[in-house]
Amino acid sequence: MDATTPYSIGELSRRTGLSVRTIRFYSDSGVVAPTTRSPAGYRLYGLDALRRLELLRTLRELGMDLATIQRVLDRELSVAEVAAAHADAMDVQIRVLQLRRSVLRVLAGREASPEETTLMHRLTQLSCEERRRLIDDFVESTFGMGDAAPAAVTMVRAATPDLPDDATSEQVAAWVELAELVGDEDFRARMRRTAVNQAAGRPLDIECAAGDELMELTRQKVAEAVDSGIDPHSDRSATVVDDLVHRLAEVLARTPDTGFRHWMAQQFEEAHDPRVDRYWRLVWIVNGWQVVPNLIPVYPWLIQALRNDRDA
Repeated sequence: MDATTPYSIGELSRRTGLSVRTIRFYSDSGVVAPTTRSPAGYRLYGLDALRRLELLRTLRELGMDLATIQRVLDRELSVAEVAAAHADAMDVQIRVLQLRRSVLRVLAGREASPEETTLMHRLTQLSCEERRRLIDDFVESTFGMGDAAPAAVTMVRAATPDLPDDATSEQVAAWVELAELVGDEDFRARMRRTAVNQAAGRPLDIECAAGDELMELTRQKVAEAVDSGIDPHSDRSATVVDDLVHRLAEVLARTPDTGFRHWMAQQFEEAHDPRVDRYWRLVWIVNGWQVVPNLIPVYPWLIQALRNDRDA
């Protein structure tokens, strides 16, 4: 059979892999038109119909809808234009699927309640713009007052959490926790107070009174305890904390008792609220940033250890 020989529907089916019924449907829809008919009245198709069907099948297998394909076949749209648009659409679908996969992995790794499952799904379904709007609203409501330090706002905006399209299960879990955290009014108040103090670079009253040398020793001792995995609520923390309490009490001319311990904890809490520190850690996780050890706050550990009611 040469290029001038008309094809029957059966021959087109054999050459294109499409069923006779499908080709007949396309013919009735006007996608391909018969060139002529056989003496018996059967439809016969030319080479153009074969090429149109081959292209149609290829585009259908790539997921394009019939209406768009019809416009390509009629030369209203180029293959390049349609392919580019379709590729963009597939990118969106891939991102959605990747995020759903991460959510499922989080759910598979823990016993989530129905309410938590629904919340996680809803929060991760937000578009990139909606997620950014959620954080922008948090920043505006937290630092929108006229007395907010510009440096604090800059610090928070520079570390805007941005959930990646191929987020890991850890990043999804962190994003969900972060989204809940920024919606809490009490947390917003704490964040504002702490961030303003940190951005201003003002030392705490206890730091000024104790002096640079003793405070550096305090940070060093606590950092070593944190690196060693010592639980601040355990008996192992007593040796570290008791030593620091006695050193600070001596310098400040105070009695190293339970009241002094609680006063110390209150002093450190002014700039190192545990929930605020948790916020920054979640931001690191969501953004996929490497946690730099010397930037991990040590005061939250000390605060928890001081809250253990031990008498000196």
